[in-house]
Amino acid sequence: MKKLVLMLAAASMAASVSAQTVAESKTFDNIYVGINGGVATKTTGHKWLSDLDPNAGLRIGRYFTPVFGLAIEGNAYFSNKPWGSTGTVVRATNASLLGTVNLSNWFGGYKGEPRTFEVSALYGLGWMHVFTNNKAFEAATSENRNRMTSKAALDFAFNFGSAKQFQFYVEPSINFAFLGKSHSHNVAVTPAGVTYPETIYGYGYKATAQAGQPAYNINNSFVQLNAGLVYKFANSNGTHNFTIVTPRDQAEIDALNAQINELRNRKPEVITKEVVKEVPSVKVKELSVSDLVFVTFAQGKSNLTREAKAALNNVKEGSHVQVVGTASPEGSKEINDRLSQARADVVANYLKSRGVNIDDATGKGVQGVTSNRLAVVYVK
Repeated sequence: MKKLVLMLAAASMAASVSAQTVAESKTFDNIYVGINGGVATKTTGHKWLSDLDPNAGLRIGRYFTPVFGLAIEGNAYFSNKPWGSTGTVVRATNASLLGTVNLSNWFGGYKGEPRTFEVSALYGLGWMHVFTNNKAFEAATSENRNRMTSKAALDFAFNFGSAKQFQFYVEPSINFAFLGKSHSHNVAVTPAGVTYPETIYGYGYKATAQAGQPAYNINNSFVQLNAGLVYKFANSNGTHNFTIVTPRDQAEIDALNAQINELRNRKPEVITKEVVKEVPSVKVKELSVSDLVFVTFAQGKSNLTREAKAALNNVKEGSHVQVVGTASPEGSKEINDRLSQARADVVANYLKSRGVNIDDATGKGVQGVTSNRLAVVYVK
């Protein structure tokens, strides 16, 4: 147990380090939901293949960093072999709070988007309830049908989709029930039904009573093999996963501001070549710096700041504009392309809401020295 606690503590430290390399998450970012199903069987004391118990469940979770997350999982079990039937379709339910550690990101680092194949470890505690429609058995076992549980698992996951928003995983696990005294009111459950012996020392099938003390006992466990499908909801920046940022010190920020100011003062024909690469082939007025509006964004973000809206408010209603969005070099090309398009779209939508005509809104990804997380508005 101590080794497990130390491992989780180390994982938390690794998660904290990892969090320094990714964009800040909002409260409802990096949330996912998934369904799963499979079979379970008691670990010891019976024939595995003849006593498979089917189950199905739902998992809702959140990644706090690319390494560490938490999930709530609930599963329903439709059999309780090798013991006798309880007389209900759903024999038991188990709800768990699980900590998740992405081992691939822990040991290999996070590169800006999930790997195609990943391995994660899960561990947590839960609560199981056993159902019955037998009134006598229900009354006799009122203190025995709720059990604290513990789950340890490995997820072998495959990420897919245009933004890797989907995940399919296969999960082998071992689940422990912390059994207390082996009986209440001198009641036992056997394949033949409910019996009432005077003294009962165990649950049968090599299960062990522990007088109410939580303990990991292999005889009080079952192994489970499930498969699941997960959907990761879109984040506030439009992506479905964490994005990488490069921390900047004050000197870098000052240099960046100087570069933006230099861009504002450059000759119009230079700006035209580097930013507005696809000017429509119609006669337009002579371009000047006053015809350009520059909108800056935070790293990894596409939302408009108060200053950005103030700058865009200077574009007159009825004007025709062309919007070009760009991104800085951090992150993969795919992420930068999506981010630059998101920046162009958010500027275009804001201007459109103010009565401005949008002729084009295009994301250009990383575009050399001019791509300092900008959207450039060309007023025709």
